[in-house]
Amino acid sequence: MRKIQWIWCVIFVSAAVAFTGAQSAPPAAPKPESFAGTWSGTWDGAGSGGFELTLEQAKDGPMTGKVSVTGEPTYKAVCKSLAFDGKKMTAKYDFPPDEQAEVALALSFDENKATGTWSLQAKANGAEVVSGTLSLTRK
Repeated sequence: MRKIQWIWCVIFVSAAVAFTGAQSAPPAAPKPESFAGTWSGTWDGAGSGGFELTLEQAKDGPMTGKVSVTGEPTYKAVCKSLAFDGKKMTAKYDFPPDEQAEVALALSFDENKATGTWSLQAKANGAEVVSGTLSLTRK
């Protein structure tokens, strides 16, 4: 009888440990390709306007991005760097109105919304010239 109780005790403890381990596993981080598509919204800071970010995932390559900005100034650019860490994205692109500057983006994605910051920086020394915020939704 004690042997049967001991076996049931071992089974119960093993099941409890397995269940607890399964419950405490962190959720899998989203893959960058899940953010592919067009994101549209606004920018503000030293002015304001429209901002569109298009993220594309090549079949056998890295994710790429391009932006279309309206307001003052209005321009289009291609991201020269783009990286994801879970739901957070960083990217940089050359600032078309001034070849000596670049724009750095930092966005956090949450389902169909993305919010973050932009910063215009001097290429020579990385000094921030002006910055602001972005608010985007998936099209």
